[in-house]
Amino acid sequence: MSEIEREVMEFDVVIVGAGPAGLSAAIRLKQNNPDLEVCVLEKGAEVGSHILSGAVLDPIGLNTLMPDWKKLNAPLNIPVTEDNFYLLGEGGQIRIPNWSMPPLMNNHGNFIVSMANVCRWMAEKAEELEVEVYPGMACSELVFGDNDEVKGVVAGEFGKRPDGTPGENYEPGIEVKGKFIFLCEGARGSLTKQVIAKYNLDRDSDHPKFGLGMKEIWEIDPEKHKPGSITHTAGWPLNRRTGGGSFLYHTEKNQISLGFVVHLNYANPYIHPYMEFQRFKHHPLVSSLLEGGKRIAYGARAITEGGWQSIPKVTFPGGVLVGCAAGLVNVPRIKGNHNAMLSGILAANAASDALAQNLDNSELVGYEQQLRNGPISKDLKKVKNVKPLWSRYGLYGSLALGAMDMWSSTLFGASPFGTIKHGKSDAESTEEACRHKEIEYPKPDGKISFDRLTNVSYSGTNHEEGQPVHLRLNDPKIPIDFNLPNYSEPAQRYCPAGVYEVLKNSAGDKEFKINYQNCVHCKTCDIKDPSQNINWCTPQGGDGPNYPNM
Repeated sequence: MSEIEREVMEFDVVIVGAGPAGLSAAIRLKQNNPDLEVCVLEKGAEVGSHILSGAVLDPIGLNTLMPDWKKLNAPLNIPVTEDNFYLLGEGGQIRIPNWSMPPLMNNHGNFIVSMANVCRWMAEKAEELEVEVYPGMACSELVFGDNDEVKGVVAGEFGKRPDGTPGENYEPGIEVKGKFIFLCEGARGSLTKQVIAKYNLDRDSDHPKFGLGMKEIWEIDPEKHKPGSITHTAGWPLNRRTGGGSFLYHTEKNQISLGFVVHLNYANPYIHPYMEFQRFKHHPLVSSLLEGGKRIAYGARAITEGGWQSIPKVTFPGGVLVGCAAGLVNVPRIKGNHNAMLSGILAANAASDALAQNLDNSELVGYEQQLRNGPISKDLKKVKNVKPLWSRYGLYGSLALGAMDMWSSTLFGASPFGTIKHGKSDAESTEEACRHKEIEYPKPDGKISFDRLTNVSYSGTNHEEGQPVHLRLNDPKIPIDFNLPNYSEPAQRYCPAGVYEVLKNSAGDKEFKINYQNCVHCKTCDIKDPSQNINWCTPQGGDGPNYPNM
């Protein structure tokens, strides 16, 4: 494939990913210098189609980028009016009073939004500034220069056969080159993984950590709808050692955003995150709200949870990592979009300065310094120990110690624990099946809870048949020969879209089947597989979920 001749497009800055990070960077670049040529490449069929987030948005990033966003009709229409946090048991709940939580947990002044719609609006503003935005352009390869710097990406390659060779209608794609390349792919991006490995960007950082976030949008009885009300929970149905929780946000048009997050460092390979979500909806606090309503959308996405100690070096020769590619989510606040926007602004400022000095394809060290010493670091340092405390001491220990740690960091600027390490990667945290019991989950009732394949049909997911499977096994024997006897092949359960199955073939032997057409691009398999045998790669551009307003 290296001998294929491709057309070349050249820009000042090439941005991979039209999420809040990439679009903020694009807008700020043009604000700094309208003459810059800026390109945004998005793998989704349209901007927003692959965006999934809670989301309660802290507007600090938008305030910095476009202070007049209200006059510009940004889709921030629902201010938070009510903020609740509950600790759940199977049949009831205890409310944690707001006064007991540090100020950083306060959602006053924030907005309930669809980040998909926010990104669509941001893309319009970028295009008004003459940013070139290209959806449906998956970036499948990096392009390197003579000095081993990143010079660009290959985008828009179509028509490969299942074996990876060019088919009859093969389109080789375009080499999109830039003086700087911004990787804004979100959590566990395929190009980001390559860059981190190539330049050893994580040599001084802790393990990256992740959660699996699953979300449904429901239309509920208008009498039960409270626009601006938000609720977070922890506890049931997860056990004390399994981290996670839920969010429930009352949005517009009698709709709610209902989500459930499972931290992917769980030990028991029999845990089925999707079924934990479906079971959660039968809690009286939630089921009373959903009865008589209807689910109208579903999706899932990995969330970066490593926080401050897991941020890799964010600069490399010729480019930067921005937003969730760098892992900038504030876990206890369940917010990362504000830091994604701020990081995009910082990266754009650094690139603008470098371009003004003709320092093309250099390393933007100023971006790294600003990220580690500005508002993003201030936000993340206060909560850096919450995730590792939860991993070490479980739900109740983390609630007490985490609150104490956040209060101490808020009041005194320091933590009594210093900086706690995460310990193991999420894959390494998976224990052998013989140490655990299988979990019997209730069968979905089809009214409040649903089976995976039915829910996937509400994600708009589609992958063109006849292309290479984008979920690639390093060793095709490992799922049956190693993962199955040792871990009961957890891919059958951790995938929220039913992509992976263990079946019997005509000879009666077990085989591992990959239903790649179901994939919602959550990347959980790339993260949680105990053998690290699955490599998530980009399928053809435009394939995958098609979220309307997630």
